[in-house]
Amino acid sequence: MNPKNLDRRELFQAAGLATAASLLPGRATGAPQEDVELLGSLPTYEWKKPDRPITAIVIGAGGRGGTYASYAPGHRDEWRIVGVAEPIEHRNQRMGDQHRIPHANRFATWQHVFDRPKFADVCVITTPDHLHYEPAIAALDAGYDLLLEKAIAPTWEQCNGILERAQANEAIVGIGHVLRYAPFFRQMKHVVQSGRIGDVISVQHLEPVQHLHMSHSFVRGNWRNTEESSPMLLSKSCHDLDILRWIVDKPCRQVQSFGSRSFFRESRAPEGATERCTGGCAAESTCTYSALRIYLRDRVWGTHHLAIPDSSEASIRRALEQGPYGRCVFKNDNDVVDHQIVNMLFDDEVTVSFSMEAMTSYGGRRTRIFCTGGDLIGDERTLEVSDFATGEKIVWDVREHATALGGHGGGDHRLVRDLVQAVSRRDSSLLTSSLDTSMESHLIGFLAEESRHAGGKTMDVS
Repeated sequence: MNPKNLDRRELFQAAGLATAASLLPGRATGAPQEDVELLGSLPTYEWKKPDRPITAIVIGAGGRGGTYASYAPGHRDEWRIVGVAEPIEHRNQRMGDQHRIPHANRFATWQHVFDRPKFADVCVITTPDHLHYEPAIAALDAGYDLLLEKAIAPTWEQCNGILERAQANEAIVGIGHVLRYAPFFRQMKHVVQSGRIGDVISVQHLEPVQHLHMSHSFVRGNWRNTEESSPMLLSKSCHDLDILRWIVDKPCRQVQSFGSRSFFRESRAPEGATERCTGGCAAESTCTYSALRIYLRDRVWGTHHLAIPDSSEASIRRALEQGPYGRCVFKNDNDVVDHQIVNMLFDDEVTVSFSMEAMTSYGGRRTRIFCTGGDLIGDERTLEVSDFATGEKIVWDVREHATALGGHGGGDHRLVRDLVQAVSRRDSSLLTSSLDTSMESHLIGFLAEESRHAGGKTMDVS
């Protein structure tokens, strides 16, 4: 199925997107509050303590699974982890022990979860991207609600298949677009939606991935290869496409994209480079991307993805000698882009440009929104909102006006909080990132990839 031939408007009307996209669940009354008086108060909904804790099975006990599970210890009257499926033994044991999961509910593979009758409310699916579809379908058919990590699935056909099955089973499905829940981006959305600086004319958005993050996750790591994961726009930047669609709050009409893998390729390898940093590489001592320096000598990056039982020197060295994180970044099987731009045209002639850049010394998204009555500049920490008529400029710092800023700027746990509300009350509108509302930004990503492979051809979103 070619996504450009789909009738987007009919699809999203059938999915209820026209209604869902207009909803902006805000901070829950009774949940942690944010002081946002400088720029106005965010919408609220009435938070209600569940009659009982919502129970969950974590399928994939890596970083994302552990993050969503970590809401439980401080909120045991809301969220409890009662099962885990994870093939890496020490991760399985760690999550099982942390959450006191009975041994009968600890599974080596996701398939084993569904050998049992339904024994929880939610399946949290945080497997690798290419392993989302089958466990999601199995969970929906078994009667579970879902917390499904982004990207939904690596193909449009699979995304649509999950949507159809979720609708057929009347399931609540939250997608891990956690930036929608982060106070910074929620405040940005509120400023735009309030109309205080007029109508949106244009948006510029940059995602600086940071060069070591790129080498870790997208050159050596689990998301390095499209066939084993998904394109960069889906595995990393679907956060950004989703935020842009959410803030503009209009249908996207056309998409165009350019990008390539320019740096992390064999032609860039220094003289004397070997297949591994541990293989006597002549350039290792001076290479920016030396795995021995990054993970062992200076430890400038974490070792979680190395899938080792501890962070001892012996464990790290063994992983670098045998696993993917010790491979030369210039002699690898990576094929995802290290720079990409996406141009989008939305209804009412709103133009949006997005740039994903690996070769940066810094992280933290940068956003500029140009409106008829003012403009907005943001960097995930501060918002500068300027009014053309009065000349007034307001600088809002998320660290001063929001609490509990953890993973993804506080978005990780706030997503779980709202999922609990949606599941316990059977009301998907309490989720800002429901499956319905995440489909269009995924379609934009798939079409952008099609455009990139077609030399920047403009694609109609229809």
